Amino acid sequence: MVRTTDPGGPVTAVLRPTAEQQYAAELEAVAAQDDRQRPPNWRMSPQAVVTYVLGGTLADGTVVTPKYVGSRRLVEVAVGTLVTDRALLLVGVPGTAKSWLSEHLAAAISGDSTLVVQGTAGTSEDQVRYGWNYARLIAEGPSENALVPSPVLRAMRLGSVARVEELTRMPSEVQDSFITVLSEKSLPVPELNTQVQAVPGFTVIATANDRDRGVNQMSSALARRFNTVVLPPPATEDAEVEIVITRAQQLGKALELPAEPPALDEVRRVVRIFRELRNGSTVDGRTQLKKPSGSLSTAEAISVVANGMALAGHFGDGTLGADELASGLLGAVIKDRVSDATVWQEYLETVLKERTEWRDLYRACLDVSGD
Repeated sequence: MVRTTDPGGPVTAVLRPTAEQQYAAELEAVAAQDDRQRPPNWRMSPQAVVTYVLGGTLADGTVVTPKYVGSRRLVEVAVGTLVTDRALLLVGVPGTAKSWLSEHLAAAISGDSTLVVQGTAGTSEDQVRYGWNYARLIAEGPSENALVPSPVLRAMRLGSVARVEELTRMPSEVQDSFITVLSEKSLPVPELNTQVQAVPGFTVIATANDRDRGVNQMSSALARRFNTVVLPPPATEDAEVEIVITRAQQLGKALELPAEPPALDEVRRVVRIFRELRNGSTVDGRTQLKKPSGSLSTAEAISVVANGMALAGHFGDGTLGADELASGLLGAVIKDRVSDATVWQEYLETVLKERTEWRDLYRACLDVSGD
């Protein structure tokens, strides 16, 4: 858990620190040893950004923890895009670390990952462009002091990275507010008869997925302003297990859970169940399975393990086991009470029950289900 000090206030604990807070020492170490050319207003070179994201050992022996587990070339393409005048769109199914990667890219490049527009069905054009302090507007009329800049406008003035979460959840007309910003690198303010021109270093990282309901298709004009990088789910079971263990341990530490780090075997069971249900077949390919309605993402696997650690720490002996995992698995798989319950029951009886070493988890899942 990171502790911060507000100006003139006491030291306070932060439940979810930003990337630049949590990894301040690593960011400083990578930047200090970075001797390559840096683009205008970048805190470090593109090569150093990749090192910070993927992890490694620096020349002085400092170990940089990996923030994203995946293809190095994919991360290089993403960073290379941000060096150019094109914006970056990270696309993937839910739980493929789109937001996590965008946050760390912004932290490494600009030192500030908080210039964020959250896309929802209710996101307005003001949240993308600018709004007004209506008390000042009424008293003074349109003026610079009355203008309330959006995170995008602030990023343009600072030469920083602006992040746009769930771009395709915004209404189409709001999405298209980005066209002028991305193509002209300027934002007209007709009320003041002026425009804001972006400082070098300004860019946009957006995320989107097409699995959830409520998605609005991007216009071709806007899509052309982005270079799209698709983030796939973890390619192997081992890679996904590594991600889940690392993030669960971090969450346990941040939340100060009185539980031991999760055992590899327990995490592997959760990940295997998720992957088999996602793929519609068992790991050996012998049994075909029905797929549940949910995505069963890596992020949800992390949540199941973290929830189990909380149960083990506060209501058990501190060791994560089958009893602690069962309730989390049930909640993750069954999103639709009718169709998903059938899928889960079939999986229990045809897969879990037949694995002798998983009988404890099978019985625990039955107990939670009330069967």
